[in-house]
Amino acid sequence: MPVTVEQLGPHDAEALRGLLSKDPISNLYLLGLLEEFGIAPRGRVPFAFYGRFDGQALTAAVFVGGDGGLVVPSASDATATSVIADALASNLTLRSTVGDKSSVDALLRSLAPGKPRLSRTQRLFSVSADDLGPFTNPLLRLAKEEDLPRLLPLAQGYVREVHERDPLAEDPRGYETRVIQRVRQRRTYVLEENGALVFKVDIGSRSQYGAELEGLYTLPSERRKGHALLCLGQISRHLLSSLPRLTLRIDERDDSTARIARKVGYLAGRTWRLVLVD
Repeated sequence: MPVTVEQLGPHDAEALRGLLSKDPISNLYLLGLLEEFGIAPRGRVPFAFYGRFDGQALTAAVFVGGDGGLVVPSASDATATSVIADALASNLTLRSTVGDKSSVDALLRSLAPGKPRLSRTQRLFSVSADDLGPFTNPLLRLAKEEDLPRLLPLAQGYVREVHERDPLAEDPRGYETRVIQRVRQRRTYVLEENGALVFKVDIGSRSQYGAELEGLYTLPSERRKGHALLCLGQISRHLLSSLPRLTLRIDERDDSTARIARKVGYLAGRTWRLVLVD
């Protein structure tokens, strides 16, 4: 059968959904993007899905957002992903990527062969309602726009720790806009104690297949007090009342967060890789 690489269009939506839903845990991020934005852009933000076909069968896919600002491969065979990467190499400048490690490695060989600015190996954790432990904190709440002055330092702190950069120094207006947008979309939850926000967590991607949590951050001065454990349990229990599963990516070097996730009921799965090229 002939092997081809094509930009996917509306007529490919069901095939893409079928491919991704074969492994909904590993593809939860892409399933959320597909459900929220569709397969082709309807607004000003440019993005595209590209697929590898064996004859008529879609065997792998890659999401390209913002002209290479974010590239996300499906959890497919790395050889299939590399075929897409080779096809895109002449027209795509990859700036960041995240996904199943073998597929990300395949992308980098063709799209960014040099040494990246940052590379993190992560473990993809997942949980369903049946796995949850008894940990809750009913004081966890949705963030509000008036929380922004107190929320920004937490959001900034998370990016500093995980990505080793300062988003407020690089693009203060743009980053503040993104934080506000998440709040308006009801994607950020916070814990307030004595008038201060001490913990935050974001819903990064959501679909009928589940949601991915991200941005889990506790103020350094408030750590080792159980906030992360109780709040992760709370948000997980809340979301799993209407969703089948949640995922959470944790750096392999972050043993503390991994212990918390396991205690809540999360199970470690596939190895992922996060790469920032510039």
